[in-house]
Amino acid sequence: MDISVMTVLRRFIFFISSLLSTQLSAQAGLAGVELQIHHVQGQVYMIQRPGGGGNIGALIGDDGVFLVDSLFAPMSEELVSTIREVTDGDIRFVVNTHIHIDHVGGNQNLVDLGAVIFSHENTRSKFLEERSHFPRNGGSFAPQQPESARPMITFNDSITFHFSGEEVSAFLVPPAHTDGDIFVYFPESDVLHLGDVFRTTSYPIIDKFNGGSLRGTIAALDRAIDLAGPDTKIIPGHGLEIEDRDKLIEFRAMILEIRGRVYDMIREGMHLDEIMAAQPTAPYDSTWENDPGWTYIDFVPVVYYELGGAGRLEDR
Repeated sequence: MDISVMTVLRRFIFFISSLLSTQLSAQAGLAGVELQIHHVQGQVYMIQRPGGGGNIGALIGDDGVFLVDSLFAPMSEELVSTIREVTDGDIRFVVNTHIHIDHVGGNQNLVDLGAVIFSHENTRSKFLEERSHFPRNGGSFAPQQPESARPMITFNDSITFHFSGEEVSAFLVPPAHTDGDIFVYFPESDVLHLGDVFRTTSYPIIDKFNGGSLRGTIAALDRAIDLAGPDTKIIPGHGLEIEDRDKLIEFRAMILEIRGRVYDMIREGMHLDEIMAAQPTAPYDSTWENDPGWTYIDFVPVVYYELGGAGRLEDR
């Protein structure tokens, strides 16, 4: 083998090893994080970590505990302790809204406590890949989740849980954040959990590696807006507050405005470097750039290429 090829290969292996080590170290530091539980309305609660990342939905009633997502693995003990502030009931079911580690990392620990994991088929298929992909900071990877963490039950379009007097609906939406995104609706409590399709801490994160799309994000938000009523409470995948339909409409309007600006620039013949320099997101940066791992630098190129921007190397 040519020495230069060997050198490149070694550097690539070192780079991947460094990424994995960074991810593992970051997760190890989460063991001491304190969670908070907030009553949303009806029988539904939101469990939140500092910074509002990976917000969990929890239906707590006579049948026990029904969770939406599971946070990182090192946070499982604190998650159970936080739930115990409200109930001693068993954690029966966990629905994963998508594949990212801050939403599925605790699966194995909850399975060990007797929980059954559900997800869309597309999400479960991602558990079978050798590495798990993260879109932030230009993209990175983490080790594959253990076999016991994989969802035991999957569905295609929707599934209904009859739990503590509620007909909980979990259903697939168009490919948005990923291609396995599901929304979970608690109709009697009138609470909607939107996973990472809806966030109030950053521009929408569209994970192209895992099948996400701008078009699907807008279509999924349209569906959520149609479903939500004036009294519906909305749990964002990432966000500091329990939100309502108006905030959802604001989020969609921001996306549509930026898409329109980028599209107009493309029609004027501008390339990506020129569009970035024109800062089409500038009016929104102060409101929607609170996640350093995903800013306009990440979001605008996704919009550009999906709208048909040039594929020239100098634009990448």
